[in-house]
Formats: sequence, C-alpha cells, structure tokens
Amino acid sequence: MKEIGGYIEFESYCGTLLHEGASALNCGRNCMAYLIEAEGIKRIRLPFFLCSSVRNVCGKYGIDVNFYHTDERFRPIIDTAPAEDEWLYIVNYYGQITNDEVKAYKEKYGRVIFDNAQSYFQTPVDGIDTLYTCRKFFGVPDGAFVYCQKKVERELPLDESFERIHYILGRYERNAGEFYKESADNNHSFADAPIKRMSRLTEDLLRSFDYERIKARRTDNFSFLHEKLSNINKLELTVPEGAFMYPLYLKNGGEIRKKLQQMKIFVPMLWGDVFDICSKDSLEYDCAENILPLPTDQRYNREDMEIILTGLRETGAI
Repeated sequence: MKEIGGYIEFESYCGTLLHEGASALNCGRNCMAYLIEAEGIKRIRLPFFLCSSVRNVCGKYGIDVNFYHTDERFRPIIDTAPAEDEWLYIVNYYGQITNDEVKAYKEKYGRVIFDNAQSYFQTPVDGIDTLYTCRKFFGVPDGAFVYCQKKVERELPLDESFERIHYILGRYERNAGEFYKESADNNHSFADAPIKRMSRLTEDLLRSFDYERIKARRTDNFSFLHEKLSNINKLELTVPEGAFMYPLYLKNGGEIRKKLQQMKIFVPMLWGDVFDICSKDSLEYDCAENILPLPTDQRYNREDMEIILTGLRETGAI
C-alpha cells in the first residue's frame, strides 16, 4: 500500500532522460552484459586500448575474445575481417568517431557495438547496438543506457542507489579528497553487480538536469582549450558536442600529470590496464601514459580553463 503523509522525501523531477528510448540499467559494464545476453554473443573483438571492465564482463560470460589495435586517430585497425559470428566492439574515444563512420563499420563488418561512454550527447544510430554511461557526465552514483536490437527476455530487478550517493553529496559541500576512497569503492562495487534496471533515484536525478546548458558548456570549454593547445597537441581533433574531456597528447604527459596534481589540477590516467597487456613501445601504452584528459565539464567556465592553461605553462608544457 502506498504511504501517505510523513516527512517529505527527495524531490521528483519531470524532465526528460535524453535517452528515453534505451534500456536504463544500473551501470555501464552491465550494458555489455545485457548485450551479451540479449544478442547471444559468443565471440567478440575488443580494442587493446580499453579498460578492464569490458574484458572482465566478457570473461565472466565465457566469451571468446580477440583484440585489435587503434591508430593515432583512435580508429580501429582491422587486419583480418571478423568471423561470421564475431562482434566488433568500437569505442568512441573522446567523441571523435562520427555516426557516419560507425554506419560504415556496420556496413563493412556487420555485427557492431558502439561504445559511447565518452560521448553522451551523440545520438544513437538506428540498427546499431550502442551504450552510454552516466557517471562520466553527471553527479549520479550509477546508471547507464543501452540501445539493443533485442531485449533480455527475463524481468530485471530494480536497483537502489540511496546508499551510494553519500560521496557525491559530500563533495558538493566539502573537498573531493575526503570522499575519493568512497568514490573508488563505489566504482569497484559494480565489478560483480548483476544486471538491474536503473534505480528510481538515479532516473529522477537524470530528469532534473538542463542538458542543453550542460552540452553547451562542455562544448565551449573543449573548443577554448583546443584553440589554445592544438598547436602542441599530437592529436588531430574535432570538437564534439557536449565533450567528455579534452585529450592533450604530449611526449612527456606522464610528468606533466604529476606536476598538475601538485597544483590541485587533477587529470586522470585512463585505460591504465593497457600497461599489463601491451608492450612499452606500443601506441596504446604511449597514449595511456601521455594523454592528459583535461576536465571540460559543466562545473567549469572560461576562467577555469585559463587556470588549467596557467598550470600547463608553469609545468613547461606550453
């Protein structure tokens, strides 16, 4: 029976989810698990330049995994065509792969999964299984979306998020350092999490955001950094709408990262798992070590981007 009265709970919002047509799940890695179950995937080809979570999900489900390299523009290098029953997993690194390109991969290779975890505002392509994750773009503790041509036939349980949101609320009123471990623990908690539907709390939060403002701010910040840094960046980039981060590729990026951290400019190392599976002379190893993903999200404006540029000048990067 529905409860009436009592203290007022968290506010309910009425905005759109942006990905209303997708299956809303509890986390990004379970989007992959969902696709494996719904599509009956048995074999897949993954990029070496990838976090371990996708590989681990494939291992959990006993998927036969092969790997491929990517070039300096983050495009797949496919030396041999995938087998008839093999799926090609394409990552849209920093939103640099267009929908027209992924359509071409689909036409050429047939079974394609498009990972838009770093391109939340890029619309899905009809007929192509596509996944999105929410935590990389918004202050939510979990949540992901997957567009799949088939549906999981069983009824999925509903997730709950109220015990995970503490570190997000904490950082809102205090500094990130106090809650960093809690944030990391939350990330690790999804390693063995079963597929669930997105929680009511996360869905409600996602209905509260001004997506047009967020997209515009992220795009503007990326554009500003690109204007100032393109002359030293080893990457040739286009400006995506609602950018994830600005990838600055320097020959000594690892050293610069440490210096920026001392200035309280925190730049993550993405896909560090490649250090375990790729040789030191590989492009993937070099990219993981030396690409600086500079923050461009909606929390920041031009003034903050100038602070980043000042920090880079003090490190000697520019």
